[in-house]
Amino acid sequence: MVSLADDGLIHYRPDRRVAAWAAAAKAAAAGVLADPDERARWLRHDGTWFVGVDSLPTGEDGSIGDVPLAGPWEDAVTLPRPLHRAQLSAVFPGYPGRDPNDTDAAHRFRLRRDSAHLDGLLAEDGRRHLREPHAFVLGLPLTATAASPLVVWPGSHEVIREAFLAAFAGLPPALWPETDVTQIYREARAEVFDTCERVELPMQPGESVLMHRLLIHGVAPWKDAVVTPPEGRLVAYFRPVLGDVRAWLREP
Repeated sequence: MVSLADDGLIHYRPDRRVAAWAAAAKAAAAGVLADPDERARWLRHDGTWFVGVDSLPTGEDGSIGDVPLAGPWEDAVTLPRPLHRAQLSAVFPGYPGRDPNDTDAAHRFRLRRDSAHLDGLLAEDGRRHLREPHAFVLGLPLTATAASPLVVWPGSHEVIREAFLAAFAGLPPALWPETDVTQIYREARAEVFDTCERVELPMQPGESVLMHRLLIHGVAPWKDAVVTPPEGRLVAYFRPVLGDVRAWLREP
């Protein structure tokens, strides 16, 4: 079985099953992106990023329309049932724009550090808490993504694991989500920038990427010189949540 343990991600070559799913999801995405309520809810950064959490109308098995969700990742992970609706992450020319309430520091971070983050740590009143311990992150491009590619830091999952093992040492798992991890997260992410290579991962529909739940990743600023479909850079993501928070820090 293929493992996420080494680099923290697996980038899969094009697959016919994945390409068929991506085509169906792209067709559905057009309606989502045109919906005024969805746009009002999810557009960020001066209209250059559509967050789209649970916005794609996927079924409990991940299918969309009559197209099943299947692909090479099945050798590495099992998708739970029922599966949450897929996120539709859409990036448009000019990303990252700046909203009126953005601080200089936040905007610089998006420009210089690709909005690098760890999924599942939610911001509440400026502090970070482990509210969504994911099992893994599965990314499926719906259009070419080279204009604003996914950015990954291979090996960063091990830096994060060591930091959070120390942060949660001696704490009952029930208290992990209530623990303020803002500082330990900042320090661990800074260590990742110092010790792990930054890698851009442009993809085409039919490809897929499976990321370790602890992998630091982000989105590169828009490259004006790259030709991109008029729909923008569209990627669907599945992030199943673990039933047992203790599994968040286990191997792989």
